[in-house]
This record gives sequence, structure tokens and C-alpha cells, in this order.
Amino acid sequence: MPDGHHTELLEPDEVVHAEAQARDARIVVTDRRVIVAAETRTAMALPIEELRRIQFDIERTRPATLVIVPELAAHEPQVLAIPPEHLRAVADALVQIAERLSA
Repeated sequence: MPDGHHTELLEPDEVVHAEAQARDARIVVTDRRVIVAAETRTAMALPIEELRRIQFDIERTRPATLVIVPELAAHEPQVLAIPPEHLRAVADALVQIAERLSA
């Protein structure tokens, strides 16, 4: 998977735990936050603790849909199409987030 501009967003001591590709963006889970970055813009870069809800819908004949909803309404929810070949990487990223939220 090619690196996007999300690497520029990382702090020098920030550790990437998971990465996954959506149709039009890259999802990066670090030791402190979730980043959703398209090729030319950052759609979301929030601490994991500031997430309210994540919904992952898988349909038989369509790309899956991932919805990431921040706690604060000032931050726009992200709705991402996930191609079938990237489902496992997204699932791994969601496990990282879920473990942090439940700790």
C-alpha cells in the first residue's frame, strides 16, 4: 500500500498500529489517534477517545461501508466505502480502536 500524505501528520514519536485502504482515503490507527486521509486532504485526525461510534456494514454485492462518528458534532463523521480486498485490514484497524475504547 502506498504511503499518502498521512505520514506528514504523524508526530515523531507516534506509532502506527494499523493501516487500511478505503476507496478514496487511507485509515491510520496510531497509539493515540485515528487519521482518515485522502490523497490531498485530512478528513479526520482525532484522539481515539474522542470517537463516539463506529459502524461497519458488510453487504453481499457491494463494497462495505465504514462510518466513524466523532463525539463532538463540530467534527464531521466519515463515511467510507471499503472494497472487499481491504476488509481484513479494516477489521484489524477496528480491533485496535475497540481495544483502546474498551480499556
